[in-house]
Amino acid sequence: MVVTLVVVCEVAFWVLLAVGMFLRYVARMPRAGIAVLLAEPLLEVVLLVATAVDLKNGATPDFRHGLAALYIGFTLGYGHATISWVDSRVNHRIAGGPPPAGPPRYGMARARHEGRLWLRTVLAACVACALLQLAVWYVGAAGDVTSLRLWQWTAVRIAAIHGVIALTYLVWPKKRPAGR
Repeated sequence: MVVTLVVVCEVAFWVLLAVGMFLRYVARMPRAGIAVLLAEPLLEVVLLVATAVDLKNGATPDFRHGLAALYIGFTLGYGHATISWVDSRVNHRIAGGPPPAGPPRYGMARARHEGRLWLRTVLAACVACALLQLAVWYVGAAGDVTSLRLWQWTAVRIAAIHGVIALTYLVWPKKRPAGR
C-alpha cells in the first residue's frame, strides 16, 4: 500500500503541477493556480500519515517505509525548485514571459550552482534521516529496524556522492571555450 501511495503521490504532484500551470497561464486564473500549487504539500502529509498508520498497524519496517521517507525528503528538498523551474518555462512558452535562465555553464558560477543543488540534496537526506529516526523510535526496541537504518545510510550515501560530484565543479571548474 505504501509503495502504491508513493507512486500515486508522484503522479498527483505532476497532475497538480499541470493543473496549476493551466489555471495560471491558459485559464488566466492565477489565484486558483496558486491555490492548486499550494495543495501539493498535502500529498506528503497524506503519505506520512499513511506510513505511520501502516507501522502502527504492525507492519514490519522495510523498504516501503524507507522509500516513503526518501520521497518526502526529496520533495521537500527539490519540490519548490521543480515548481519554479516548470513555472518559468510555462511562463515563457505560453504567457510570453522572458526566456528562463539556464544554469551557469562555466567557472565558479557553475560550482556555486552545483553547491546549491547539493545543499538541496543534503536537506532531502536530513529530512529522510529524521523521518526514519522517528520511525525507529516509533517502532521501538521490540521491532526489527534494520531496514530503516539501512535507508538512513542510503540517504547519507546519496548526499555524499552528490557532494563529491559538486566538489569536482569547484576543484576542476570547466573553462569557457576561447572565443565565447
